[in-house]
Order: sequence, then C-alpha cells, then structure tokens
Amino acid sequence: MADTTARTGVNDALRPHPKYAQVRDDVLALIGDLPAGSPIPPERTLTRRFGVSRVTLRRAVDDLVREGLLVRRQGSGTYVAEDKITQRVSTTSFSENMRRRGLTPSSRVLSFERGPAGARSARQLSISPTAEVVEFVRLRLADEEPMALESVVMPAALVPDLEPDDVARGSLYALLDERYGLRVVDVQQVIEPTVTSQDESSHLDQPLHAPALLVRTTARDAGGQVLEFARSLFRGDRYAIVTEVTAGPDGDSDIELSGVVTSTWGP
Repeated sequence: MADTTARTGVNDALRPHPKYAQVRDDVLALIGDLPAGSPIPPERTLTRRFGVSRVTLRRAVDDLVREGLLVRRQGSGTYVAEDKITQRVSTTSFSENMRRRGLTPSSRVLSFERGPAGARSARQLSISPTAEVVEFVRLRLADEEPMALESVVMPAALVPDLEPDDVARGSLYALLDERYGLRVVDVQQVIEPTVTSQDESSHLDQPLHAPALLVRTTARDAGGQVLEFARSLFRGDRYAIVTEVTAGPDGDSDIELSGVVTSTWGP
C-alpha cells in the first residue's frame, strides 16, 4: 500500500479538484473547533494529519486566508481570524455601533488643534479658507483593542468651546446634538480599500501594508451645512461595510454604483 505522506508536491498538486476541496473542508472543520485568535497547528502537523502534501495544504490555507477566516502573522504563524464587525452605511456612530455588539467603545485623542482652514479643509467644509477649524485625530477602540484611526475637521464656529476631553469621551454626533443643538441628518460616505502606512500600522497594531477600509465622511445638518469631514481608517481584518439598497416606487435605487453612498437619518 502506498504511503500517502510520501506524495510529492508536484503529483499532489496535479490531483483532481475534489482532493483539494476535501483538505479545505478538513481545515475549515478544524478551525471551527478553535476559538477566534487561536493558532492553527504547524504545517508539518497538518500535512501528516490529513495525508497531503504541503502544496495542497497551502492552497487550502491560502483560500481561507483570502476569505478572511484565517490570518497570517509574519514570523508568528497562522491564526483563526477574529469575527468581523459589520457597519451599516448610516449615521450611526462608532460608539453606538460597538455598544450594540456588546463591546465597550473608547477613544484616545492623538492630536487636537485649532487654526485656519486652508484650501483643502475649506473645500471639504464649504467655508472660507481663512475661517477657523478644529482638527483632531482619534484612535477608536473596542474593549481596548484598536479598531480605527479617525481624523476629523470641523468649523470652529460651530463648536467654540470644544476640548480634547470632549472628543475622547464618546460619540461626536451625540455631543453635537446635546451640547450644540446640531443634529446630523445626512451623511455621505466614500469607501475604498487601502493598506496601512507605517504610522497607521503602529497605531492600529497591524503589520505594515495591512488591508484596511478608508471611509471619507461628510456629515450635514437639516439645512445642508457641513458639520464635519472625517477620514476614518478601519482595520480590514475586523471590519466589513454593509450597504442596503432599497428600490423606490419607480424601481430606482438610492445608492449609486460609483461607490459614493448617501444615507439619511430620519426623524
């Protein structure tokens, strides 16, 4: 009887698809019994356990990594991926979104300053380049784990007494509503895939060039005034964006296929 552990990588790689599919299912069943964040057994152990070559095993593991079920950490190994946090495209704040999932949200303010808007912020906020703005960067956490890096710019005239401690405490939208009477009713979000820079990786506790979701948000009040422009970088291994397309009576959708998503917070 042939020794199944002695197959060569070339021969095994040329075997029919069902063998590869079976190995993938075997690995999937294995990780189904492990808690999130757990390392899977070493490659040598798994090839012996399943009686396959490294080529076939790696193909199965690669697929599961691409699907987000496994995560490779350089120099450490392969781990069962943490469950992704889904975020619907809406005006729901980060803090509210985390609490709904039983997680404790928090923020660390990395920078906070006031100054002239300049050309770029003026365009983003639809104000004069000489108008004063408040700019701050927050690291958003859930159960003390970094989830997102957020840069925000706002017209200073709308929040004259805003301080770093204010934006560290919780939801910015709730603060705007409760203290300043500014209610966000319309949000436009532009979402695109990206990878993390060195500084971003350090703040998010991720390897360099880790996958991420970049969300640019423009929030307006009922009168159309821009209340904030935010650039949020979400960890790609923990976040998924969910959109819902609702067709109107004429069959048209309120979501453009260009990737610019507009959602409205009703009364």
